[in-house]
Amino acid sequence: MGPKDIVLHSISTSDFMLNAYLDGLSDADLKIRPIEGMNPIALQLGHLITAERMFAELLSPGSSPALPDGFEAAHSLKEQSGDDSRFLTKDEYLALLKTHRAVILSVMDSLSDADFGDTKDGTLPPFAPTVGAILNIVAMHSINHSSQFIAVRRYLKLPVAF
Repeated sequence: MGPKDIVLHSISTSDFMLNAYLDGLSDADLKIRPIEGMNPIALQLGHLITAERMFAELLSPGSSPALPDGFEAAHSLKEQSGDDSRFLTKDEYLALLKTHRAVILSVMDSLSDADFGDTKDGTLPPFAPTVGAILNIVAMHSINHSSQFIAVRRYLKLPVAF
């Protein structure tokens, strides 16, 4: 088992968990803020998509399709306007996630095992200074945000996903 296999397994697990947490949620549910100061799932999904695109572009500039106009600003974790009209539907988020995940997987598929240690001449961020570290962040990122998904599920009294 090589580094691609490990990252692919982690990405698959992360995707499985994300989809389980989204199961049974409506478009309206994605806008719920169960406690003050918590970001709605819609904002989190947009952030995950924006980050995934950014990571793909760090590894392979020009590899990712553009996001819809205003998407990145509308899904900044610093955006606290409460204007829910900026959010998309669950299906639209899932389609964008699928598109940008396919890009990451394609970029990863083009790499050799040795490429995982590449620092891209020091242009990668300090929190992920190698290609392998970037791909590891991609695999873990949605799990990092899933606690807020769980809070919405509990608020709605939905079944425990795991």
